[in-house]
Amino acid sequence: MDRSPAVRGRGIKKSFGDVVALDGVDLDVASGQVHGLIGPNGAGKTTLLGLLLGLAVADSGRLEILGTTVGRTLAVPDGVAGFVDGPGLYPSLTARQNLSALASLRGYDTGRTASVDDALEQVGLTDVADDRIRGFSLGMRQRLGLAAALLTTPRLLVLDEPSNGLDPAGKRHVHRVITRLAADGTAVVLSSHRMDDLAALCSEVTVLATGRVVFSGPVSKLAAESGELDYRLRTSDPAAAHQVALDTPGLRVTPGRDRVEQPDTDALVVRGPVPALDELVVRLVRADVAVRELAPVVAPLEAAFLALTGAGQTDEEDL
Repeated sequence: MDRSPAVRGRGIKKSFGDVVALDGVDLDVASGQVHGLIGPNGAGKTTLLGLLLGLAVADSGRLEILGTTVGRTLAVPDGVAGFVDGPGLYPSLTARQNLSALASLRGYDTGRTASVDDALEQVGLTDVADDRIRGFSLGMRQRLGLAAALLTTPRLLVLDEPSNGLDPAGKRHVHRVITRLAADGTAVVLSSHRMDDLAALCSEVTVLATGRVVFSGPVSKLAAESGELDYRLRTSDPAAAHQVALDTPGLRVTPGRDRVEQPDTDALVVRGPVPALDELVVRLVRADVAVRELAPVVAPLEAAFLALTGAGQTDEEDL
């Protein structure tokens, strides 16, 4: 597979008045790679995606897209497709009419209905192709936006929260399309507040906080940096398990959270390194306490993100 750089950014800066959105950001995305952008509110994710789509220009720094240095004028680079802040669609038109209108506006052959139908099929919208999209759900609109991007046969696909509003079936369609495009050599850059999506799709991620890169590299390395985690423990004897957890070296019941929020559950929340958790399980078995669940309260990828940024959430409006 071609692993040449699809995106290479160095020292990218962008401000809006007194607000610094990007402050010396470096970004590398190889062809055939799915690269995730993570960051709390105001981190600069949307600004960076906009630069990749030609919707804005950097104040300084160097940005190369598909081997071409991006200039100082607003333009969508050839071979680049995608959307930020949701796809732009015509509510009064059907899904098929929207894609045909887009093809016409961009100078594609309007007789290429097979391409339109193929794009609709790939995102699972064939059954509603002739429905007006004013009645579409948020997830369906997201999928139609992805279908619009597919018309261009992109070499770089840029997606802002592509899983937003998707039901499980819609998510499977979107994940399948993204995975196939990457396998065929397309670079995909996506932002998401869904850590499970990032873990499933991305080989590398860049974490932004206040316009700066605080981590960039493989997902596995980010997850490994999560350190100690909170684990939810459910057993056959919660009272005995609580005492065993308190007596296990290196393990502690999280202050103020010895019970999960619902008072009628039989869960404890404990924190510690993996060896301490292993010892806890051994001690519970010796005490004839059956372990019914021992799982992270927060996934390792999300825990690492929170540790790096100090953020409490990632799903609200960004710069």
